Amino acid sequence: MWEAPVKLQRTSVGLDVHARSVVGCGLDGDTGEVFQRRLTPDYREILDWLQSLPGRVAVTYEAGPTGFGLARFLAAAGILCLVAAPSKLQRPAGDRVKTDARDAVHLARLLHLGQIVEVAIPTQAQEAARDLARARDDCRIDLMSARQRISKMLLRQGIVYYGGQAWTGKHEMWLRGQRFDEPALTLTYDASLDAMVTCVHRRDRLDEAIAVMAADSEFTPIVRRLSCVRGISTLTAFGLAVEIGDWSRLTGRSIGAYLGLVPTEYSSGATRVQGGLTKTGNGHARRLLVEAAWHHRPPYRPSRDLRRRWDQAPTAARERAHTANHRLHHRWAAFDARKKQRVVANAAIARELAGWCWSLAVMGD
Repeated sequence: MWEAPVKLQRTSVGLDVHARSVVGCGLDGDTGEVFQRRLTPDYREILDWLQSLPGRVAVTYEAGPTGFGLARFLAAAGILCLVAAPSKLQRPAGDRVKTDARDAVHLARLLHLGQIVEVAIPTQAQEAARDLARARDDCRIDLMSARQRISKMLLRQGIVYYGGQAWTGKHEMWLRGQRFDEPALTLTYDASLDAMVTCVHRRDRLDEAIAVMAADSEFTPIVRRLSCVRGISTLTAFGLAVEIGDWSRLTGRSIGAYLGLVPTEYSSGATRVQGGLTKTGNGHARRLLVEAAWHHRPPYRPSRDLRRRWDQAPTAARERAHTANHRLHHRWAAFDARKKQRVVANAAIARELAGWCWSLAVMGD
């Protein structure tokens, strides 16, 4: 049976937060009175207005580019603040007018009804670590683009490398030896090559910083346990740890849906149709799991690097990860025997891998 949510506040406040302005709307749950105010983004001014409202106050605003600074400031001042997930906000289908004031009123009403789906608010240290992991991912994308530009520029000139594996030290020496008759083409090529080298150096610096933080930080225990799974090295484990944050708020069954690794579904009556992945939630963590899932397709033979990571983890984590590695490879073998499409099979492996990672993350040392 559904139970109405217990409201601990008298006044529910919705804030429409922007970089240069904040529009607030307060709804008094006892009298029905509405309080509206246009504010500046100054935290102290917002707090003073909230403290002038009647009774106990609760606040909500949508997650967005302004970050979590306001939520942390209000929480430190003793005011309940929920950061709402924008994709979960309920809106009437016929609502075709959108203004800052109407958005603030809508948030206040949803908060009063207990219909706000909140997102987890990370600490400053957790958010900084997450930014570091995402900077590494941005660098990876920039490096791929730089290499693509160089290879396609050479291809247009009929120059192809046949000396073995590309993007190695030997390949880089070959790239530096290319010469062109046109000065404009030479300048363009040198600029592209310099951009690629800069990306490589930036990637190496970020890798070193991540390795240092993964070895000595609040994320170290989780990183060491996750690294026991095949396909999850330090970078992937650190990325999963900082992106998901508090693993205890999830379960082994819900983490797949949280990361968008479950199929879409349309059911009506006796008809049930499933489609592709929902791809909701944290896209960074989902990409890491999808890439890691491919490593479980070959036969399971623990490598030297994997055994080295096992030595740094607790015994219980090693045993659970060993079971997970066997299980995931057998699942891959079953999909291959059924001639399942590989990308579809890998999505299923990634979904199960997410559950194994959750079990390792919540495990005590």
